[in-house]
Amino acid sequence: MRLGYHTITWGGVVGDATGVTSVKDLYYVTNGSMAQAVQDIASAGYEGTEMFDGNLVAYSDRPDELRGLLADAGLELVSVYTGANFIYADILPDELHRVQRAAELAATFGAERLVVGGGARRAAGTTDEDYRRLAAALDRVTDIAESQGLSASYHPHLSTIVESPAELERLLPHTRIGFCPDTAHLAAGGGDPAALIRRYPDRIRHVHLKDLRRDPLQFLPLGEGELEFEFDDIVRAVQESGYDSWLMVELDSYDGDPRVAAEISKAFLDKLLDRIRG
Repeated sequence: MRLGYHTITWGGVVGDATGVTSVKDLYYVTNGSMAQAVQDIASAGYEGTEMFDGNLVAYSDRPDELRGLLADAGLELVSVYTGANFIYADILPDELHRVQRAAELAATFGAERLVVGGGARRAAGTTDEDYRRLAAALDRVTDIAESQGLSASYHPHLSTIVESPAELERLLPHTRIGFCPDTAHLAAGGGDPAALIRRYPDRIRHVHLKDLRRDPLQFLPLGEGELEFEFDDIVRAVQESGYDSWLMVELDSYDGDPRVAAEISKAFLDKLLDRIRG
């Protein structure tokens, strides 16, 4: 397995403010320097990275600059993360337009994967139709990704209609998109990450690793939270599924130098993988 690290920690996750009035432009972005993130991730010993769609948009008119940053650091752009509401028929075409743009940019910069979160919770409450709409939209996302030579996967996420194991079961059997387990989001949603990976072994297309403290909720570097002693079983579950590819560490924010957080998780993973191999 190869190890990667998401650039999200360099500035945290925000949305493009233009999306308030223009859904087709509502990209995820992180406000930090991608040049610094790429350098720090490589110096911590990772081989790959994941970026938000909006950070790629920033390089769309100067693609050689980002390619140069990655090449100089010896880092691969593995995956691109995007998302949408997906349940509102009127805005779905504009959301899919944005997903199309994200997929095109991912392919332009050599990524292999498109990772997608979403499925809005309505103020009036979630309906069965919302899951049907989400499943159908994710099939269309899969078609978009495949048209660009990418593998698509769905990332369950807090604040969406797919947080808990029961909600994941309401979705996955009805869509052909792959599954991206995120260890902290699955745990915070009431699930056992290793058990859920074993529940859907044939659907694993990408993996996000992060640790957490549940109360109050805070995402943490690997080994610094409540999942410290579960990661051996989580990685074994991933191996049992037949997935033998990128493990992407993702940490939304860190009170300190983000490079230090990357180094903490890398040291933890190196020891974990040595134990498993041994």
